[in-house]
Amino acid sequence: MSGASARDLLEPEAEPREMRRDAHGVTEALPSPAGAGGCRSWQAMELAGDGARRLVADLGEIVPARLTWGPPPSRGDVPGAPEEARTAWARTACLLPTMRSNGVREVSTWRYTHQWLPEGNGMAAWLCTRAETWRGTGVRVLAQFQPPSPGPAAASPGVVVARSELSPACGPRDPRVLAGVLWRSRTGRWYVLAAGSADITSVRVSGGVTGSAPGSHLALPAHQGVRVRLNGRLADGTRIPALR
Repeated sequence: MSGASARDLLEPEAEPREMRRDAHGVTEALPSPAGAGGCRSWQAMELAGDGARRLVADLGEIVPARLTWGPPPSRGDVPGAPEEARTAWARTACLLPTMRSNGVREVSTWRYTHQWLPEGNGMAAWLCTRAETWRGTGVRVLAQFQPPSPGPAAASPGVVVARSELSPACGPRDPRVLAGVLWRSRTGRWYVLAAGSADITSVRVSGGVTGSAPGSHLALPAHQGVRVRLNGRLADGTRIPALR
């Protein structure tokens, strides 16, 4: 390691702060947000060495977890990723305590699609966040819905719409993901929204609301509290269940 700096994940536009090191190369103490009440900041450490920069965060486990960005086949370190990665992590950081799972070695997140919202409410991002452990068991997966943020990214954390501790979704074995949410527009109208990764060719809901849409997105009028079942299809007809 040739350098270490501190970065607040909730301030994506701020430059990292260089950390002091003593004569033995030990860095100054970095406050851990893992056990703190609330989520006003999330200090992570950016490590430089061998021409690369990595971002790691304390989840209250034995070693810190590496934070990455991008789809499973090509995910990479956050410092070298586009600005979108830092903004997405600013809206994801406060969810990190829920990813703790007996030895998390890496937490990756990526935007698997965008969706235009009904009634001109802007564009939402759908993200999948996955925690891998050293043992390979205890994997946790979250699907996030991130509607447009009117203010700082940190002030509008993502909404967890689905979670699983068993699913291979968003991982190297199965990078696909499908999730839905009951969403309220600025006019007060309710909608069932669903979004899947790019290879999903149709989406269907049933239950309290029934309907389908070609492609990987769906938006149907609904009412508050409605419950639905959601699934998708691939081009060859293979059924893709929603993350749960």
